[in-house]
Amino acid sequence: MIKGFKEFILRGNVIDLAVAVVIGAAFTAVVNAIVSSIINPLIALVWKPDADGTIGITVNGLWGPVTFPISDLINALIAFIAVAIVVYFVFVHPMNVLKERAAAKAGITPADEEPKLPTEQEILVQIRDILEKQGTAPRAQ
Repeated sequence: MIKGFKEFILRGNVIDLAVAVVIGAAFTAVVNAIVSSIINPLIALVWKPDADGTIGITVNGLWGPVTFPISDLINALIAFIAVAIVVYFVFVHPMNVLKERAAAKAGITPADEEPKLPTEQEILVQIRDILEKQGTAPRAQ
């Protein structure tokens, strides 16, 4: 049982995943710091913060003004896009390149170069030709 666990932990995918999670968490902290120290002040130039310091669109409601925190939404979107870009270019793209190289060395053709399946019309023509050879093709009217 311990041998199986050791093989599982030492498998490349598990280690890659652990590294990705740690780096992703650290990078997320950096992105959040950049957004809160640079983006929030830029947003504050456009929208005036309310009494609580929330930046966004203020609407007068039944019980007083309500602020929709647009800055939080913008922060989350920027953080998500930044993290997604880094994860793609640091992890996904290099891994795809490595997989393509390994497949090329193994002689496996990529999915792009696989022969295309015949279209529905081509299949129907083949069926018609087979039926004509058998003499059971329906007659054209």
